[in-house]
Amino acid sequence: MNVQRPRRVVVAGGPGGGKTTAVDLFRREIGSSIVVVPEAATMLFSGGFPRDGTVESRAAVQRAIYYVQRNLEDAQAARHPDRALLCDRGTVDGAAYWPGSPEAFFAEVGSTLEAELARYDAVVFFESASIGGMSIEGGNPMRTEDAEAAARLDRALRALWSKHPRFVVISHTSSFLLKITAGLAVLRNVLAQLDEDEAA
Repeated sequence: MNVQRPRRVVVAGGPGGGKTTAVDLFRREIGSSIVVVPEAATMLFSGGFPRDGTVESRAAVQRAIYYVQRNLEDAQAARHPDRALLCDRGTVDGAAYWPGSPEAFFAEVGSTLEAELARYDAVVFFESASIGGMSIEGGNPMRTEDAEAAARLDRALRALWSKHPRFVVISHTSSFLLKITAGLAVLRNVLAQLDEDEAA
């Protein structure tokens, strides 16, 4: 298969799933063969982007995240055309957070679920600890969701991302270490398979 752009693997999942931890550890493990696309939402919120519970504010936040995410990916792809992109979340996520239907979100940004899924070569989905009734505290300081909201978002995100033809789930487990270890192995295997497909 002749790939015209760097491979893109998105690490998705609800809040408290271990996505960012897995991405950081994988970067340390693999090194220069990948480049990380950081989470756009964390960048925006830590930089002071305003947010509150109003519909207008929630919509503005998701529009901003979507465009920052797309441009982060495109910038990293242009800077590192010889590396695989490992994306901490992806452009589909906004549809789960949008104060309306997923279809309304994609219409708002002038795209479709199918077009956004096609941006990525694989999806590795880290199930939120909230699915198992566990606390999601102690991770990202920008996170505001409680366990119930995190579980609801996890289910909504999974419904969207699972439509990708190369979708893998890292299920919740009581051992975070075992979960992250399993996730790193899956990421390694996914990238190896993409290499094989590209060489074929």
